[in-house]
Amino acid sequence: MANETKDNIEKKRKKIRRRRRIKAFRLIFALVILCLIGSAFLFVGYSIYNAGVRVYNEFVDLYQGYNDRRTARTGSADPKFAGYTNILILGVDDSEQQEADTILVLSFSNDTGKSRIIGIPRDTWIASRTSSGKIGELYGRGGVNILVREVSKILGVPIHQYIIIDMKTFADLIDVLGGLDIYVEENMDYDDEVAGLSIHIPQGYQHLSGEEVQKYLRYKGEKLGDVGRVQRQQKFIKALYAKVLQLDTIPKLPSIADIFRNRMETSAEIFDSAHLANVLRKMSSDPPTTLLLPGSENVDGAWVPNVAEIESRMSELFPMQEIVPQTEAGDEQITE
Repeated sequence: MANETKDNIEKKRKKIRRRRRIKAFRLIFALVILCLIGSAFLFVGYSIYNAGVRVYNEFVDLYQGYNDRRTARTGSADPKFAGYTNILILGVDDSEQQEADTILVLSFSNDTGKSRIIGIPRDTWIASRTSSGKIGELYGRGGVNILVREVSKILGVPIHQYIIIDMKTFADLIDVLGGLDIYVEENMDYDDEVAGLSIHIPQGYQHLSGEEVQKYLRYKGEKLGDVGRVQRQQKFIKALYAKVLQLDTIPKLPSIADIFRNRMETSAEIFDSAHLANVLRKMSSDPPTTLLLPGSENVDGAWVPNVAEIESRMSELFPMQEIVPQTEAGDEQITE
């Protein structure tokens, strides 16, 4: 009887020890699993952290590079123009010399969104230490940098960004917008077999396609010549400005953005683009103020700037009270 009791006690002890071993094994197994899961989380977290550090460092390097390029091209900043974003718009023809057929400065007030357009005749005569000739012809010789420099010098106004558009891209952009309604001030009839240009647009209110708008802008009548062409360019910009502000333009924005991104040349980088987008968001619904570069035509058909009148008109267009301290990208002046 005593032996059976001892056997039962021993069996119970073995069962207890076995249960303890099983519990211990389960506990160790659970701890191992938890350690593996914890290690996995630590590895993933460490990897994400390292990736974040790499992205951050790349962004810092990218922004530093942008600041270096901006500093390299920045002239002496005039605080008077800190509240403005001035964009040089060049429409270049498809000739072998590729001259600048359209030269406009589009300026926005960063605070109010009000805009101003300064038209510069392509036959404006430049006579400086580094450049001489008609300004439209200078593009084919020295590219956009020389025009940025000369336009800034003529106006006494910094050029922050530039946009270059060729005739085909320009026509396609107008077609994407659905064409433009413009009053044609005279019958336009002109044929140039050498240049392959044929213009025939009747006087009156017309709905013009992209190609027709291009011809309307290039036409040089006998009455006003290059001055008349600049005036039409300014009238076109006003019509385009009003068109862009219409609600039916919104569905067309992706196509417009695609043209700007892939078919135009611009100085704006990603950091500048953020600034420009903010400026455009504030665009005023008021029509732009337009100005033809003050001057007169000489006997050779060149447009000679009137320096004193230019200074006076620039003071009117860029009044001191509109100045807003600006630290965003896009305030610098481009120089050669």
